Parts: sequence; structure tokens; C-alpha cells
Amino acid sequence: MEEFHKVRRLPPYVFEQVNRLKASARSRGADIIDLGMGNPDLPTPKAIVDKLCEVVRDPRTHRYSSSRGIPGLRRAQAAYYQRRFGVKLNPDTQVVATLGSKEGFANMAQAITAPGDVILCPNPTYPIHAFGFIMSGGVIRSLQVEPDDGFIPALERGVRHSIPKPLALILNYPSNPTALVASLDFYKDVVAFAKKNDIIILSDLAYSEIYFDGNPPPSVLQVPGAIDVCVEFTSMSKTFSMPGWRMGFAVGNERLISALTRVKSYLDYGAFTPIQVAAAHALNGDGADIAEVREVYHKRRDVMVDSFGRAGWNIPAPAASMFAWAPIPEPFKHLGSLEFSKLLIEHADVAVAPGVGFGEHGDDFVRLALVENEHRIRQAARNIKRFLSTSAKQPNNVVPLSAHR
Repeated sequence: MEEFHKVRRLPPYVFEQVNRLKASARSRGADIIDLGMGNPDLPTPKAIVDKLCEVVRDPRTHRYSSSRGIPGLRRAQAAYYQRRFGVKLNPDTQVVATLGSKEGFANMAQAITAPGDVILCPNPTYPIHAFGFIMSGGVIRSLQVEPDDGFIPALERGVRHSIPKPLALILNYPSNPTALVASLDFYKDVVAFAKKNDIIILSDLAYSEIYFDGNPPPSVLQVPGAIDVCVEFTSMSKTFSMPGWRMGFAVGNERLISALTRVKSYLDYGAFTPIQVAAAHALNGDGADIAEVREVYHKRRDVMVDSFGRAGWNIPAPAASMFAWAPIPEPFKHLGSLEFSKLLIEHADVAVAPGVGFGEHGDDFVRLALVENEHRIRQAARNIKRFLSTSAKQPNNVVPLSAHR
């Protein structure tokens, strides 16, 4: 039977192949160290959980909630932006709560995209950045660039060679998967370009609080006048270890926020009210929980870079995010990221995310998530060291077992 139109537009889900292999290995009793999915393992801070438990006992909070977010939550997010970035937001017109940043991106795509609209999107990037628009009928023009001097020339080429003119540009810094960080000067140049060419900027700032070298990543909305063309998405999943709570935000340009709010009003009633109240409690806190989470990831990053390096796999130290973007070791680069990821599961009991799942320009890399404790990261390094030393002695024998099935 023929697949439906929107399903046909989506490529095979690369990560599912790795997940199947991982599940099969575990069913055979293998102890897989999972550095693949960016699923935080830290518990949600006790004060946030306690607030949820307190509020959930009130039966009035069990009714339908507000799709755009309860007023106290939107005020808390606006206050966070004022403290953290010095950006003043109107919580009534420039802030909307989302069910995580992923849902916010997907529904923004639904709200603003007409069939054939061109979206400028980094490659590699988090899949929803591209496929939210593809499912909405848009066309993706990939940008294989970093947030440096080559970015504006790439935008100029994108505009010059796109018909129709691009509708929007996706930004994601700190980046998932590459962990690259943008400067405020970079954002100033991009905002000026967007204004000149009448292009919307959609910025994913989900990792703004996970940084390691003393320089907090900026918001594009810190650029004067950026709010004329920008909406920014954030998430509480990583910042407060709340991935399953599904709580995020879109903030910025009033017209775009209004469009997203209207689409959401037809699709959901918002997160469970006790979750929204607990999220507001978290945002209104003193920042100690955020600092604690950041320090855990910082230590894990240092352990991974050190132990993997001693194992023979040099990992560039990420300046931010909960990921390392690791070049495939040279002897295996010809295999590509998917086959190399399979090798690691089958021969080292380590799961990683193949870079090709984030775009074709990611195929020389894999993404490593800092979601296992320091002991498990060191164990992964020992496993990989054995794998690399064995493959160096018998390179022709190290092929994915799945190739024989």
C-alpha cells in the first residue's frame, strides 16, 4: 500500500537502525553504554518535584490548562530573559509555552509555511529544524557553514539562488549536534542580513545554560531590533533535567508568536497545569539547580575527552551543550557514520548517534551524549580502546555483524 504524502517526504529514520541493533544486543545480555540519545539521566531537582506534588493535590488543577501557558509561567519566562539576557519581553504577547522546543518548532512551521516556501537551514542540524518544515510543505536549502566569517556569504548565495526568496533562517547555537557556539557579533551580522532581505530568524537556544568555559552563550534577541524578525525557542529539558515533562517556550516577535499561539489553540490544551506551575517555580529559582547540572556535564565532558583520547580517539572538547561532535577515526572514515556506529555497538558495547542522521554533511562524525556517569564513560573508553587495538591488528575482520545478516 502506498504511503501517505507527508510520510513519503520523510527519509528513513537513521537512528532507528542503531536503536534496533542496540535493543538486539541488550536482549543477548550485552551491557550497552548508551551515548547515543540525548536523554538526560540526572533527576529533576527535588524542589521542582515537590512543587508538582503540592499542586497536583488540588483537583482544580486537573482541568484543561492553557495552550499558550498559564500567566505565571509566561511571566516567569519573561523574567528569566530579563535576568539572563537583559531582554525585555511582554509575557502576554511575546511569550508562549510549548510542549518542548521540538513541538514549538513543528507548530511554528505549520503556522508560517506555505507549499514551496524555502527555508535556510544548517546542515548538520537537529532533525526537526528541517523536517518540521518539510512536513509543512516547505523546501530546505542546506547551509554547510559554521558561525564564522563564511556564514553571511553562504546566506547571500542562498538568497541569490533560491526561488522563491527564502522565508526563514534556522539558527541553533549552542548547536545540536556540533556543539558550536555563536557570538553576539555573529548574531548582529545575521540580524542585519535578515532585516535587509526580509527573512524570519528562528533560533533554537535549548542549550543556553549548558556551557563550560565561563562565557554564557548569548541570545539573538540581545541584538537591538532583533525582535522585529526573530523568534527564539528554549527548553527546560536539559537546563533543569526535565526531559519527560515536555516544557519549553517560544519568545520574540509578536506577529510570529500570535501565529504559533493560534495554531496551538487548535491542537492542544497545553501541558498539565501542575507541570506548568512547577516549571514557573524552577524559572523563578536562584539558579543553583542550573549551576549544579552544568557542573555535572562539565566533569563528564572532561572525563570523556581525557579517557577517549588516551584510548586512541581524540574528541574535540565542546564549549557548550551536552554533546561532543567526534570525527570518525581515520581507519573507519570510509565506512560512514552509520556503519561505524553499528561497529561500536557490536564490538565495543557502546552506542553513539551517527552524524548522517543530522544531515549528509555530518557523515564523517558521530555525536556522543554526556548522559552516562563518569564511571560509565571511562568504561566506554576502555571498551573502545580494546576495539581500536583489535581492529588495528585485524582490520579486515572488523565489519558490522549486520552486514552478514
